[in-house]
Amino acid sequence: MTTAVTCIVFALCLVIGMPIAFVIGISAVAGLLSLPTWPPLLVVAQRMFTGIDNFVLLAIPFFMLAGQLMNKAGITSGLVKFSDVLVGHIRGGLAHVNIVASIFFAGITGIAVADTAALGSILIPAMVEQGYDEDFSAAVTAASSIIGPIIPPSIVMVLYAVTAGVSITGMFLAGFIPGVLIGLGLMAVSYVLAIKRDYPRREQPVTWRQFWTSLKEAFLILLMPIIILGGILSGIFTPTEAAAIGVAYGLVVGFFVTKRLSIKDLPEMLLSSAIHTGVILLIVSTAAVFSWLMATEKLPQQIANIIMSVSSNRYVVLAMINIFLLFVGCFMDQAASLIILVPILLPIAKHLDIHPIQFGIIVVTNLCIGLATPPVGNCLFVACSIADISLERISKAIWPLILVEIVVLFLITYVPAFSLSIPRLFGF
Repeated sequence: MTTAVTCIVFALCLVIGMPIAFVIGISAVAGLLSLPTWPPLLVVAQRMFTGIDNFVLLAIPFFMLAGQLMNKAGITSGLVKFSDVLVGHIRGGLAHVNIVASIFFAGITGIAVADTAALGSILIPAMVEQGYDEDFSAAVTAASSIIGPIIPPSIVMVLYAVTAGVSITGMFLAGFIPGVLIGLGLMAVSYVLAIKRDYPRREQPVTWRQFWTSLKEAFLILLMPIIILGGILSGIFTPTEAAAIGVAYGLVVGFFVTKRLSIKDLPEMLLSSAIHTGVILLIVSTAAVFSWLMATEKLPQQIANIIMSVSSNRYVVLAMINIFLLFVGCFMDQAASLIILVPILLPIAKHLDIHPIQFGIIVVTNLCIGLATPPVGNCLFVACSIADISLERISKAIWPLILVEIVVLFLITYVPAFSLSIPRLFGF
């Protein structure tokens, strides 16, 4: 009875377009009120507070602010120039530049939508001007942006680590190979489409002087993820402290190196970081109530029994989980999906002897693909806005890119070494 009421209220609130944090909170309260014996509603406030009473979550506002600082400091143009030097000579050069720049940008912000907005505002107009189709230009920008939360640092990985009780550092290390694999897959598809549609490339060869000049411009930008991960792995600071170091580094680069940051820019960035952090933590807090109710009603065990009754073969179960998460990612917010579903699905993964870090990469990759998938992919809307095209046009153009990302997803799912080889080198 309680489970049915919770699910019905959840579905109704979602259908009418209510913000996801309120969908989760209201459905959890409805489930509590349907219990035979009402618990004191004070438990809602207690569970909400407990859900965000975690020092590790301080990394979220710091990583958000660090990304905004580095973007405001003018890093985007430097990354684009360096990426152009590396891959601009390949057929469909600017598409490859877009993808490689997304890989580099991932180490700065870890936020897919920020990647779409920052790189898209430069590269989509440039691609259209050089003869690329508008829908393809927007599609490759949106599709490559999902690499942002997969390659560290990543706010989504922080949330998974907190929810699943695994090492944030281990999750960060596990994201490198999957992120690069997605980038290579996107480049392969872009190359085929570039030949088919006769997209241009940079004809002039790059001199060593141009290479070193572009590397020098990008060096301080690329140094930031090295400082963050190097400090964490060496034990100098924790992941949360690393996020704060990232903010300090962004301030130094913005004020004293590029000199594009001013004091008057800080209030807007602080407010923006606070708002986005507030949205995430509200979801985390209401999801804590929802998760507690599910645990009380033994819903994870019931769902696990249903899935295992279909098949006990790990490959079949993983395929079912992937399909389910891909579907959920098309409609629900990343943070909400992760916090609600991980407590349900992780016990199944452990029962099948799947490493929690590998499973985390599977979950994160699934939900990231949802950011570029119709009907509610946030990256799609941002790219559409920049390219001034309809959602229908970009949805048609992005499917070859989404399909290759799904192929990479299944490679990550069935070949644990792609996720676990680097973490194991560092003892995770």
